[in-house]
Amino acid sequence: MTGRERVLNAIRCKETDRIPWVPFVGSHAGALLGVGAEEYFKSAELISEGAQLAVERYKPDGLPVTFDLQIEAEVLGCDVKYSQDNPPAVFGHPLIKGKSLDDLWIPQKDEGRIKTVLQAAETIRQKNPDIALYATITGPFTLALHLLGTDIFMKMFEDVDWVKKLIAYCSEVAKKMSEYYIEAGCDVIALVDPMTSQIGPDMFKQFVSPYAADIFEFIRQKGAAGSFFVCGHAQQNIEAMRDCKPENISIDENISLEFVRQKCEGTQVSFGGNLQLTTVLLLGSEIDSAKDAVRCIDSGGKTGFILAPGCDLPYATPPENLEAVTKVVQDEYEQQIARNIPDESIKFEDISLPNYQDSQKVTVNVITLDSEACAPCQYMVDAVKTVCGKFGGKVEWQEHKIKTRDGLKVMAALGVQNIPTVCIDGEISFISRIPPKEELEEVISKKLKQKQGVLDE
Repeated sequence: MTGRERVLNAIRCKETDRIPWVPFVGSHAGALLGVGAEEYFKSAELISEGAQLAVERYKPDGLPVTFDLQIEAEVLGCDVKYSQDNPPAVFGHPLIKGKSLDDLWIPQKDEGRIKTVLQAAETIRQKNPDIALYATITGPFTLALHLLGTDIFMKMFEDVDWVKKLIAYCSEVAKKMSEYYIEAGCDVIALVDPMTSQIGPDMFKQFVSPYAADIFEFIRQKGAAGSFFVCGHAQQNIEAMRDCKPENISIDENISLEFVRQKCEGTQVSFGGNLQLTTVLLLGSEIDSAKDAVRCIDSGGKTGFILAPGCDLPYATPPENLEAVTKVVQDEYEQQIARNIPDESIKFEDISLPNYQDSQKVTVNVITLDSEACAPCQYMVDAVKTVCGKFGGKVEWQEHKIKTRDGLKVMAALGVQNIPTVCIDGEISFISRIPPKEELEEVISKKLKQKQGVLDE
C-alpha cells in the first residue's frame, strides 16, 4: 500500500495496513533548507525543495504543499508582515481601510503567491506520485477576519446579512483555491479555519456551517477529499464541523482524540491529530516524541485515523524528533519500546508569580502559541494591546509564547489549559475567546477601581 493509498483509505474510513503519518511541514521546511521563512514562502523552488527534504527525512504518507493562511489575504490587499521563523502575519485589513466588499474579487491562479504555491504543488506531485498531497486553504471565517479584523464580532450582531455576504464571498474564494490546487495534483484540500474557535456552536451554525458544507461538497465533486482543520479550544464546535460533511476533521492538543473519535464514529468522517507541537515536538526529546506518537496511535485506533501534528510545525522543530515519530509509525516493535520507556516529559522548575495585589498597576498576561504564527493568538494580542494602551501607564501587558520554555512556565504557573488565554492580575479572564474591546476595557477598569479603593482606605 502506498502512502497515498493509505491516507485516502484512512480519510474515507476504509481499511489500511497501518496508521498513516502526515507531518504538517510549512515554515519548518525553510529550517531544513537553512533559509529564513520569508525567503522560503516567496519561492516555488524552495517550497518544493523543502518538501522533498521532508519526504526524504520523515518518510510521510502525506504532506502539505506548504502551510500558509495568508496567501489569499495578501492577494486581496491585506497588509502582511513577514518573519524569519514564522509564516507571515496579517496586520492590515482592507475593509476597514476604505475598501468595500464590492471592491474585492476572486483571485486568479497567476496572482501573487498563488502562482508560487501552485508551481510548487505541481513539482511536488510530479516527484512524489505515491504520497497524498495536501493543500491548506484559508477557511471563510478566518479569511473574513483577515479582511475586516475583529470588527466582525460586533457586526455579527449588528449587521447579520452583511457578514453573511462577506463569508459567502470568502467561501467562493475557498472554492476557487480548491479548484486550483486539485488541478495542480492535490488529493486532500484542508480547509483551515482557526478563528472558528472563537465562536460557539450557534454562531458557527449560522455563519460557518452553510458555507463550509458547500465548500466540501464542491471538493467532493472535483474528486478530492476535504479536511476541516481547526486549532485552539474548539471542542464545542466539533459536532457542527462534522455535520458540514468533510471527509476528515483535524485537531490540535486542545481537544482530546478520544472526544473527536467518539463524535465521528459511525458517521464516515475520519479524524487526525494531535501530536503536541511545543512541549513535545519543539522543546521535547526524541523519547518524548516517540511516546506522544504512541499516545496518539493508541487513542486514535486503526480505522479512520491519521497521525499528524496539531498544527503546522514550528520552524525550529528538531528533525530528530520527527524522525522518532516516523520510526514509531512504521514499526510496531518501536511502538512497544516507546510504551515501556519511563516518562521523561519536559519538566520546568517552579516559577513564582508576582503578588499582583501589591502593585498599583493592572497586569494583563496573554498566553499564546505565538501571535506571529497563530491567527487567534494574533487577534487576541491586538485586542489586548489596543485596550491596554487606553490606560496609559496604569496597565501593563505581556505576551507569553508557549513556543518558549519561559512561556510554558508562566502558562503552568497561571493554571492556563487552553490558548490563547488572557489573565488579568493573575486570574484567568478570557479562555480561547477574543473579548470585545468594550468588555475587556470594562474588566480592566473594574480592576483599577478595586485597587484604587484599597489604596483610598
